[in-house]
Amino acid sequence: MARSALITGAAGGIGRAVAARFVADGYRVVGVDLADPGLPGVTYARADVTDADQVAHAVRAATGGGESALDVLVTCAGVTEGKPLHRTTEQEWEGVLRANLGSVFLCVREVLPGMIGAGSGAVVMVGSVLHRTAAPGLPAYAAAKGAIAALTRQLAVDYGQHGISFVTVSPGWVRTPATESRLDGEADLDRLRQSNPLRLLGTPEHIAGTVAFAASAEAALLNGSELVLDAGASVVSPASLLRDAHRAGMGLPRL
Repeated sequence: MARSALITGAAGGIGRAVAARFVADGYRVVGVDLADPGLPGVTYARADVTDADQVAHAVRAATGGGESALDVLVTCAGVTEGKPLHRTTEQEWEGVLRANLGSVFLCVREVLPGMIGAGSGAVVMVGSVLHRTAAPGLPAYAAAKGAIAALTRQLAVDYGQHGISFVTVSPGWVRTPATESRLDGEADLDRLRQSNPLRLLGTPEHIAGTVAFAASAEAALLNGSELVLDAGASVVSPASLLRDAHRAGMGLPRL
């Protein structure tokens, strides 16, 4: 029998690529979103993942009405919204936390009983490098993504004894329609490429490949880990990107 995977945010750039990858890997995939991802091999379950009842309905769709346990949960759903903290209302703060963190709580809580009963399972949460390196005007978003990494560690401790693994995958810049809508054409895209040592702008398929590995049995020792996928951008000192003459004097290639 094919293994089952539930992917939230399946109509988004990363979520859609993740769903497609799990289909290609032979999983029975349920894609959860407010819009239909329209992917062959993906069963669409329309749900608002900030609503507990709708999340429960989606999980039932993925488990045949509760007759079987879900093998993999991947939480891709979220929003990248914000403004400086002193201009953020309580409603805006709570809305971003609910979309990015509360939705993870609801989805993980719903799948855990079945995974505990089966004695196995994998949960991969999509975080963000922006809780490690800050970007202007995203305090609630950064707080939520940082909390996801902390939650991963906590759940790894609490549920590892049941054979369930938890991993956070935290992308940097990824070329999705949402990203491109915030940029000014190829010039901005090239600046993003120049911000990391590989001069590489991530794609949804990069993230999907890592998520698929993190959910596999071969990655069991990653339990409790956070994988940062930014081509090295977050480990580079800005000075190292500017001092080509110094690097040349040491016999190192230009960055």
